[in-house]
Order: sequence, then C-alpha cells, then structure tokens
Amino acid sequence: MRENTEATVHQVPYYAQWESPELVPDILAGTLQAADDPRWEQSGAPSPEEYAYWSWRICGMACLRMALDHWWGVAPPAVTLAEEARAAGAYVRHPDGRLDGLVYAPFAEYARERWGLAAEVRSPLPAEELPALVAAGRLVMISVHPSIRTLDPHPPRQGGHLVLAVGATPQELVIHNPSGFPDDSQRFVPVPWDELPRFYAGRGIVLGPHERA
Repeated sequence: MRENTEATVHQVPYYAQWESPELVPDILAGTLQAADDPRWEQSGAPSPEEYAYWSWRICGMACLRMALDHWWGVAPPAVTLAEEARAAGAYVRHPDGRLDGLVYAPFAEYARERWGLAAEVRSPLPAEELPALVAAGRLVMISVHPSIRTLDPHPPRQGGHLVLAVGATPQELVIHNPSGFPDDSQRFVPVPWDELPRFYAGRGIVLGPHERA
C-alpha cells in the first residue's frame, strides 16, 4: 500500500500520561488507583486527587511533552501544561467534573503562542499523508481508539485518544502511545498500515519546530 514510503523514525523522548509508565497496566486494570502513583508530585498537580483527575485525560499533554523535549529539550510537568491549556480554551472543565477536550484549535494556538511550535489542525488527515509529514520532520498527534495499545481486532469506535506519530516505514506507522503498556506498546510502537484504519479517526494536529522568540 505504501511501497514508496522511505523509513523515517525520529528519536523522540517518551512520556506516559501517568508519571510512572511501568504502572500503567495496574492503573488501567484498576488494581492501583492513579492517586497512589508514587511519582504523582512530578506532574505539577497540587494533590494526588487532582493528579488522578487529570492523568486519565492528558494524553495530549503527554504528546506535547514529547514534542517539546524533542525540539526544545524541555518537558514541563503534565498537569502544569494541562492547566495552561485549559486557560487557553483547549480544555473546558465543568462543575460536575466533566472535561471537554482536547479542543484542537485553541490547543494549536496555545502550542504556537506559548511554545513556539508550528501547529496545524488537520481534519480530515488521511493516513496516506502521514509518511510525508514525518519524512518532512514533523510529529503528528493523531486521534485513535485507546485499544490500539493491544491492536484490538474489534475496537468499539475510532478516536478518543491521542498518540504521537514519530515514524513511518513501508510496513507501518510508528507511534509513542501515552497509555501503552511498558515493553510492549509505549515507545516506538509499530502499527501496520492495514490495521491503523480501524483505530484512526482521520484527524490530528501536525507539529513542527519554529524558532522561539
């Protein structure tokens, strides 16, 4: 399908959306509460409860941390980024605890204004365009179903979770998954092109470096 794709994999640092990547299976299984993550304070949250609230919702901030570390060598705390993004309109937190977001357009503006990144919202963003974007030095936040971590043969829908496309080969897209499993589906995860469509919602945010002011 993509025989002409040249292999490009950017050496991007990895961050999970929880501070302890090795505990992600236990947190997802419910055998460990997110508030009991021993590294919760590193997130910038004021309390374990606030950390737990955000940790399930900040796949986008984990992707942003990866991009910032890759290009600028900085990785601000995840909840600190989330609160900044919320203030910029990229999240809407309701009194009953519901959270709307990540809202792409205000997030892209925040990434440009706050962090000096090129950030372009693309909807639709055909999978066929991802190899060229990666080859051009871009990283792409794409919306997939979270069960991409196990390549579930029957995900209930597409989208709902953000991962970072860091590479592409003729056989597969290479992603960093903020909610992947350690030693399996977190870092440099190959997703075969013929399996991607059942997870991929066909939209995302293309990130690149701009000179910082």
